[in-house]
Amino acid sequence: MSNEEITIVLNKRDVVGKGLGKLKREGYIPAVIHQPGKDSINVSAGFIDITKVFRDAGKHTPVNVTVDGKELLTIIKDVDTDPTKHMLRHVVFGVLNKNEKVHTEVPVELVGDAPALKMAYLVHQNVEVLEISALPKDLVDSIKVDVSGLAEVGDKISVGEIIVPAGITILTDPEHPVVTVDAAHVQSDEPEVSPAEAEAAAIAEITAEDEKAE
Repeated sequence: MSNEEITIVLNKRDVVGKGLGKLKREGYIPAVIHQPGKDSINVSAGFIDITKVFRDAGKHTPVNVTVDGKELLTIIKDVDTDPTKHMLRHVVFGVLNKNEKVHTEVPVELVGDAPALKMAYLVHQNVEVLEISALPKDLVDSIKVDVSGLAEVGDKISVGEIIVPAGITILTDPEHPVVTVDAAHVQSDEPEVSPAEAEAAAIAEITAEDEKAE
């Protein structure tokens, strides 16, 4: 986890349903905090503030939220974004117990230089995130995968080969390939032929053969 704590002050809200439109127009994003065994808390925050928090924390880094002077350790469980504007519309926080492990997803970050690239081979990243389990204090911003050993076509790194920091357990299938090396695609010098052109050429060839037979 990053050494710098991510914090945000959330305001309790009574506005729900149709009233949320006015709230958003005023520059606020509605959110909710889920608490195990307790009632959820409806909250809101300024669009810029909550967007920055999501950008920094994602769904894998703890967020210290303050509501009515009370501090809660949370993690972002879910977000709703506008499909066209790609802006936040709603955020779901979940309260964490610092002594209980969290199941979440962490981005995969490729590090190092793969010799395969110098040979003009293709290095494919097949997995963008890994499912992990860890205590809140052991959560990390990303899982680093060293590709400096990838040199030949067929080389790969599977989930089970990844070395992770202490306290983290990867839950993703250990046999699943994370990175693979493939041969570069060779483009043909011959021009592409459309289906219609291919059919016309075939008919012309058959007609020519028939004329010869006659």
